[in-house]
Amino acid sequence: MTAEATTLPSTSASPTARQVWTRARGVAIALVLLLAGAVAIAVVRSDARHGELDPRSADPYGSRAVAGLLAQQGVSTRVVATLDEARAAAGPNTTLLVAVPDLLTHRQQTELRSATAHSGGRTVLVAAGSWSVERLAPGVTADPATSHDSTLAPDCDLPAARRAGTADTGGIRYTTTHLDADSCYPSERLATLLRVPAASGGGDTVVLGAPDILYNDRLDEQGNASLALQLLGSRPHLVWYLPSLSDASATDSGDQKGFFDLLPSGWLWGTLQLFVAAALAALWRARRLGPLVPERLPVAIRASETVEGRARLYRKANARDRAAAALRSTTRTRLAPLVGVPVAQAHAPEALLPALSAHLHGDGQSLHSLLFGPPPGDDAALIELSDQLDALEREVRRP
Repeated sequence: MTAEATTLPSTSASPTARQVWTRARGVAIALVLLLAGAVAIAVVRSDARHGELDPRSADPYGSRAVAGLLAQQGVSTRVVATLDEARAAAGPNTTLLVAVPDLLTHRQQTELRSATAHSGGRTVLVAAGSWSVERLAPGVTADPATSHDSTLAPDCDLPAARRAGTADTGGIRYTTTHLDADSCYPSERLATLLRVPAASGGGDTVVLGAPDILYNDRLDEQGNASLALQLLGSRPHLVWYLPSLSDASATDSGDQKGFFDLLPSGWLWGTLQLFVAAALAALWRARRLGPLVPERLPVAIRASETVEGRARLYRKANARDRAAAALRSTTRTRLAPLVGVPVAQAHAPEALLPALSAHLHGDGQSLHSLLFGPPPGDDAALIELSDQLDALEREVRRP
């Protein structure tokens, strides 16, 4: 293929590195700030929650203070981290506190319940959710909606609650089918503290909706200290069970909690919000496709070369029907203005053929077959059609 015109300057529309940075720097800066904020929050939260509910920890969220007060009253505190130790410790003179019941697998919960149901001692479940409370305290159900208030009034006949008064028990709310259960510290008519007596043996199970009364920095507020000491000091021995994922009894269970079960719901919602924000940012910064803009070609090409190139493509694809349709359509478009027919009606036989017949001399050929007929069957017929269309146009243009 040859070029006839001079070469024009390049008109490439590829963005430069500076343009790419200008467009993307806002999103990049926002992502960096978001990542830095997430890291900072994670660091702060990890420091603040170190040793949470550990009776050996003096951190704000530890429980060393309540263990010290119990020791002054003659109650011994022992920390265990395995299910076997917790089961062996259950007895009539022991209070078993389960710090994070939701970390236990379903099999661990069932075995722990079997050991404590008829032991005659007290079992305290701290902030047990729906994953664990129905197995560790049958007949008790955790409500999906938590309490809006942290500090609540006892509003029950349980002596320990009445002596303590208001306390920070607001958290998970519970309902129970046990008619002899003590339902205390209600929030919107649902209890945040339940004491369910055992069917036999003289023991009981206490379900506490929030761990706040056991924290070092909350023990001196409201009636938290009084309530904690009465709940945990009813027996001379306190076994503080801190469930651990490294416990061997959790590794051979067929119903272990999955990764998403261990993640707080807030992280899942946060991840979804990040995806939505990223999608909105992508839509905001996406390249807009406006109307077509004519662009000068760097090389001028002869019209005959373009026609020949398209003809070769038609021939290679054996597309005689498309070639014939293109020839007839172009001819009709050129003939319509010559015979007084609008271009919009050039492809309507009822409009074009009568006007065309008036400009022809003699009977001529069948105009309908020529301009609107079927496609040719071979290359020779296609060439003949092209010649007939040229002849028709010359005849119409003849004065």
